[in-house]
Amino acid sequence: MEWITLRSLMLSSAVLRLFLVAYGEWQDAHMEVRYTDVDYLVFSDAAALVAAGRSPFERSTYRYSPLLAFLLVPNSFLHPSWGKILFSAADLLVGLFVDTIIKLRGVPENLRLWSVAAWLFNPFTFTIGTRGNCEPIVCAVILWIILCVMNGKVIQAAFWYGLIVHFRIYPIIYSLPLIIVLSKQGIDSSGKPNLTQWSSQQHILYCNSRASSKASNCWSSLWLFLRGILSWNTIAFGLLSATIFFLLTIGFFYLYGSEFLNEALLYHLTRTDPRHNFSIYFYHVYLHHQLGFSVYEKLASFLPQLIVQLALIFSFADDLSFCLFVQTVAFVAFNKVITAQYFVWFFCLLPLILPWTSMKMKWKGFICITVWMTSQMHWLMWAYLLEFKGKNVFIQLWVASLLFLAANTFVLLTIIRHHKYSPIFMPSATSNYTDTKKSE
Repeated sequence: MEWITLRSLMLSSAVLRLFLVAYGEWQDAHMEVRYTDVDYLVFSDAAALVAAGRSPFERSTYRYSPLLAFLLVPNSFLHPSWGKILFSAADLLVGLFVDTIIKLRGVPENLRLWSVAAWLFNPFTFTIGTRGNCEPIVCAVILWIILCVMNGKVIQAAFWYGLIVHFRIYPIIYSLPLIIVLSKQGIDSSGKPNLTQWSSQQHILYCNSRASSKASNCWSSLWLFLRGILSWNTIAFGLLSATIFFLLTIGFFYLYGSEFLNEALLYHLTRTDPRHNFSIYFYHVYLHHQLGFSVYEKLASFLPQLIVQLALIFSFADDLSFCLFVQTVAFVAFNKVITAQYFVWFFCLLPLILPWTSMKMKWKGFICITVWMTSQMHWLMWAYLLEFKGKNVFIQLWVASLLFLAANTFVLLTIIRHHKYSPIFMPSATSNYTDTKKSE
């Protein structure tokens, strides 16, 4: 790839996205099947209401932060595709941030370009923004937060984290690993971040080594660990990010009342979608949606997700990029509702871990991609028969959801098995990638 540069990658991917935005306009006007995502029509209608001085929640099914509607106000007076251009620009920012993050970690240029290309030219990701989905904005902010943490800019990281959790609730799952990493981040004599305290891996090993002693000793160790994560960095991060979140929430509650709370926030915490989706819970929800769900049923769906999240966090928190990736894959796979747009949440983190995997594309990498894609296509086949042909294939679709969960679990475990553990902060600044290679 000597003849390929970051600039050429960015330019060609920008041209590709502009072409797809223009093509989408043509397809919407001339073909029965629209290119534009139906959610984009919802965003645009909400933005038009805001431009007219009204509430975006007057548009049914608008269940997002009003910030999104504000960002798309130019749709009403500039061009209807303004939002698609904005989302596509965020796509490009993700590619730029991927390069910057792994460059800080000492990854050679050739491997960096492959990692950037894995995002910019992924068919799933370059269509998501051009069809009008807002997820690239979330991806760009998440990567910017990682950059801020790596550069020791705790206040900036806190500001953007509070904002993005308000904008899209799901990044709340990243709070604990971010706090664990920040608690260990000191500043050395050169002004660069480094680790000065225990890693979470060391804590787990310590507890395991003391397993034969009294349980109280391990609990004491856990208490010491919890006390250890309290530092200026973590306190500042927690207070500022919470303040930003609550200021935005209070401000929009003042503007739009309880409708804002119900639609933009509470809906996502209590959402039970009776329509078919990739989740293994969809069929149970479909059958019992009208009857409601008991506390035990809610716990049955929540506990597996919580247990997996905690296990991943305390195993990989110091390797921040990898921790966020495996967290997100597991969160999506075990969620009560799964739609295809959720996959972009972990696709943006995938390029950050590629330089540290021993998996070869020729064999295991190809097998993982095949298993994941085949299980997804199998699910889509039954969904097509149900939705477009009216066939009663709910059982088959539910089994396909189980197989899709199994495929996600297989891929996740394979990635973990082939990953080279590499804490995001090393004692010697940016020699992270080089040090990992030397240790092999």
